[in-house]
Order: sequence, then structure tokens, then C-alpha cells
Amino acid sequence: MGGGGATGPPSPPAPGEAAKPFQVDRALEALGFEFTRVTAGEVAGRLPVTETCCQPFDWLNGGVSALMAEVTASIGCYVASGYRRLAGVQLSINHVGPARLGDLVQATATPIQLGRKIQVWEVQIWRIDPSTSERKDLVSTARVTLLANLATSQVMKKYEEGLKNFSSKL
Repeated sequence: MGGGGATGPPSPPAPGEAAKPFQVDRALEALGFEFTRVTAGEVAGRLPVTETCCQPFDWLNGGVSALMAEVTASIGCYVASGYRRLAGVQLSINHVGPARLGDLVQATATPIQLGRKIQVWEVQIWRIDPSTSERKDLVSTARVTLLANLATSQVMKKYEEGLKNFSSKL
């Protein structure tokens, strides 16, 4: 979602084809990410660390962590700004611990500054203890700065409606 704004609305189904379920972010969800909370004050979700998101040493790829940070902060910014189009300005991420193949990680984005033009979000990615579902070890911490006052095109209304409907069910 960062960079140029929210992902566009899904294409209408072809005749005889079932409608696709709403996707908050196609790239992140293709990796197996599941959103668990979407509000103006917090965006969270979980990702199983599979071969698809690992580098050759079977550790979570840092680019995947950066993707989780940018997307969760961007979704939060989008909601907090009143569903305005946004653009990522800066992403800074520190990888402080490993997540290995088979682990489950949780990303949580929270706002640091919710200005009318600029928003700053902090994202923490934690390895989750499978026996308790509690945070275990910090994997990455990121800060995402976003421009949050761009005009929203009419085509994004379907995405806005889909996101509102999706987040109300979480």
C-alpha cells in the first residue's frame, strides 16, 4: 500500500466466476499474512514463516519484514486520515532477532504522530510462542513516515468500503 496509495479494488468477476474475497493487501496476503486488527490506532496481523518468505538460511527475509512494516503502517495511515490516498516518504527498519522457518510472527503498527499532512507509525514484529500465543522475541522494529493528505480517486471508494466491512468483522 505504501508508495503510491492503497491497492486498487478487485476486478469484477467474469460471467460464471465467483467474486474474489476482499484483500487488504494482495502482496502481503499472498505470503500468508492474516490481518487480525485494522483501526486508526492499530493495525496487526500474523504471518507463518514459510519457505516462500525465507532467505536461503531458512530465516525470515528482511524484505518481508519491511513489507509487513510498510503495509501495516500504510493501512493504519489510510484509516486514520479518513481514507485519504497516501504516499510512503521513509521507511527505517532494524532487524534485531531471527525468525526461523516454521515460526509465527506478529506485526503491530501504532501511530506515533497523526498529523493532517504527515503521519509517523512504529511497527514491531515479534516471534510468537506457539504454546501461549504470546510475544516471545522481538524480530524487527520499524518507523514509517507517510504523506497522508492526497486526493482520493473515486475508484478507491470500493476499496474503502471493502476495508471498512473487513475491519468491522475482526
